[in-house]
Amino acid sequence: MNVAVDVTQMLPPRVIPRALMRRKLIDRGMRTLAGCAIGLAMVPLVSVLWKLLALGLPGLRPGFFTSLPVPVGESGGGMGNAFVGTLIVVAIGSAIGIPIGVFAGIYLAEFGRGPLARWVRFMADVLSGVPSIAVGMFAYTVVVMPIGHFSALSGGVALSVLMIPVVTRTTEEMLKLVPNTLREAALALGAPRWRATLSIVLPTALPGVLAGIMLAIARVAGETAPLLFTAFGDPHWFAGVTKPVAALPMQIFVYASSPYDEWHQQAWTGALVLVLLIVVMQLAVRLYARSRLR
Repeated sequence: MNVAVDVTQMLPPRVIPRALMRRKLIDRGMRTLAGCAIGLAMVPLVSVLWKLLALGLPGLRPGFFTSLPVPVGESGGGMGNAFVGTLIVVAIGSAIGIPIGVFAGIYLAEFGRGPLARWVRFMADVLSGVPSIAVGMFAYTVVVMPIGHFSALSGGVALSVLMIPVVTRTTEEMLKLVPNTLREAALALGAPRWRATLSIVLPTALPGVLAGIMLAIARVAGETAPLLFTAFGDPHWFAGVTKPVAALPMQIFVYASSPYDEWHQQAWTGALVLVLLIVVMQLAVRLYARSRLR
């Protein structure tokens, strides 16, 4: 028979207040250190957002999203073509990278056993650390050179390579958090393993999987180096997936490295729009995940 014993009853009366005081001091000290760490972590984020708002907000106007770039010295102009190009290139990369990453994560979490799974997991970890400029050179070799010209498709392929490892590892970890009792219940009802995974396990882990997808999209949306080797840029509106296309990161790079104040202003505004685009997507996914949890 187990009997619960209060440890404080075994200590001398003088020791109990000292032990409680020491625990309170340690607890408050750890809380203070955690609060300081949170404050230090927020300093870069708040500083970047404040700088973007201060320098980019004055140039934010409707014409920025509907106008093409204009030559130096002319008033007006915007980055409408770059904004549309970013959405298209990211959409192409997502259409290629997200399904591959999700199904690879499902394989690793539910079916992957043995050396093959270990190698896939290892290669995903290695690929997540490959510099983006190396991925751009790879896409240039396997897509741009065979086609013979730059294109939005080649830019999407480069971004998809960067997305796959992030989506794969996130999907795997989220699926591992699903209790095994749900899998066992589905199998006990006669559902095959693949049906239980797609109908029960994956929907349960969907909020976490979507968070990983948004993390991958946020990473590739601001990449410049891969697009310099693939999409290349275009001062006109989007003309097709097989044609060069402009993108906000490339346009920001060109404008920020120029000696003209007008272009500097538009570069700051473009950076603000890029950050706001990522924030809106993150909020949309969080609201959707919260609604599913409810």
